[in-house]
Amino acid sequence: MPDGVTLLADHYAPAGGGRAPVILMRSPYGRRGLLGWVHGRTFARQGFHVLIQSCRGSFGSGGLLDPLGDEHDDGLATIAWMRDQPWYGGSFAMFGPSYLGYTQWAVAPYAGPELRAMATQVTASQFRDAAYVGGAFALESALSWTTLTDVMSRRFVGGTAAFTAPRLTRKAVLSGRPVAELDLVSAGHPLPFFQDLLTHHTDPAVPYWDKRDFSPMVGEVDAAVTMLGGWYDVFLPWQLKDYAAQRAAGRRPYLTIGPWYHVDTRHGRPALAEAIAWFRAHLLGDYSRLRPDPVRLYVTGGGKWRDYPDWPVPGMRRQRWHLQHGFGLGPEAPREAGPDRFRYHPDHPTPVLGGPVLLGDSRPRDQRRLEQRRDVLVYSSATLESDVEMIGPVHAELFVRSSTPYVDVVVRVCDVHPNGRSYNVCEGVRRLRPGDEGNGFMGDDVRRVGVDLWPIAHRFRRDHRIRVHVAAGAYPTIARNHGTGDPLGAAGAMVPADVEVFHSPDLPSAVVLPLCAPRG
Repeated sequence: MPDGVTLLADHYAPAGGGRAPVILMRSPYGRRGLLGWVHGRTFARQGFHVLIQSCRGSFGSGGLLDPLGDEHDDGLATIAWMRDQPWYGGSFAMFGPSYLGYTQWAVAPYAGPELRAMATQVTASQFRDAAYVGGAFALESALSWTTLTDVMSRRFVGGTAAFTAPRLTRKAVLSGRPVAELDLVSAGHPLPFFQDLLTHHTDPAVPYWDKRDFSPMVGEVDAAVTMLGGWYDVFLPWQLKDYAAQRAAGRRPYLTIGPWYHVDTRHGRPALAEAIAWFRAHLLGDYSRLRPDPVRLYVTGGGKWRDYPDWPVPGMRRQRWHLQHGFGLGPEAPREAGPDRFRYHPDHPTPVLGGPVLLGDSRPRDQRRLEQRRDVLVYSSATLESDVEMIGPVHAELFVRSSTPYVDVVVRVCDVHPNGRSYNVCEGVRRLRPGDEGNGFMGDDVRRVGVDLWPIAHRFRRDHRIRVHVAAGAYPTIARNHGTGDPLGAAGAMVPADVEVFHSPDLPSAVVLPLCAPRG
């Protein structure tokens, strides 16, 4: 590197070892294992050179790991070094999931025309909004990742990090310690990146994020991009924003979304197959393996893959499903009724069952135990008379009043089966503070609150019901809201929130679902 630090890399060469296009992967998780034995060897067998590099401060590379902070400069310096190698064939592509995908976006707008293709999986061009989802702090994901990277750096135990980090995180979040001390429980010492995330929570538009957010430049990337994501992946909403930025710039990226979560091993094989087809097309001129339609989606609840020309899919229309008197739910307008109420106790925060997290199994889970709690409002539709298919973004517009202006609004959509089991389909959160932009005041301290949920492609089948939860917590996926406005890591008093949710003609709380005509 220009500062004298040495980063280690493994080089896999195709048969013959002559000049050829290169596949670059930059990882903080090591160079061997699946990366080397599967991806390095497989891409080399396709006729590519493969360069797998350990990011700064990881797995033998020099310097200190400053998560997200050095990937732009180190990535461009690596590309410059690669261009000087005698085996470099004059063009390259990049590959990798999660952090490896982020390292791609960190250099892609600046890499020049020799960068021909990118294959990114379960990732985004910035991780800030996933860390502060809806303005709340994604506690479990942030703590588990910082604990993971710490355990990986330890001699003799690094290989077990993927198994031990989630358990250490769970122990920490159940310890009752203040958020600022949870890294002491999970890792035994302060974790700098975790503390940075706490420090910069209240104002994410600070210089700290300037060199860590590459979303403004996504539309400037000329390389051909293919994206693979999962409906239960923690980064999906921001991956789709990257797709939209590419489309707005006139690009034609490919997009595949399956029934996967972030660390789901099931997306490994399709990710590799799609990358091989993509790289052969854009580096070798072999377009025979590319599918005709750029968007491929798995419809959960229907069990089928579908191909489309774009996202959002053609023919989708937004349909409001209103909260109704008597805890009903339906597309008809609500009638006059008083609000529903619940109390949120931050010292006993509303728990979460399932939902997108970084290192856990995020597949849908039966929500009936959660639905019995008094701090969760549950609204259910009538039994569906025919299949209903929803494919696209999901948004909620709720009218709420809280005894404290510092409160979270959590919304979840569920699919209720005929046997009564209620499975989460998507969820979202919005953290409220006094003077929030985008939240209108309706008088009498009632606020109009917009909540973006995870996008979906789901078929609600005949005889099922659609259900909506409204709560003020989802612990430990998001950190508890103390109700005081104190800094996130502070230890101190906690103020319960008495929350009212309105559903009347003047205050028509609703979830906006993406209705599509059912296909076979």
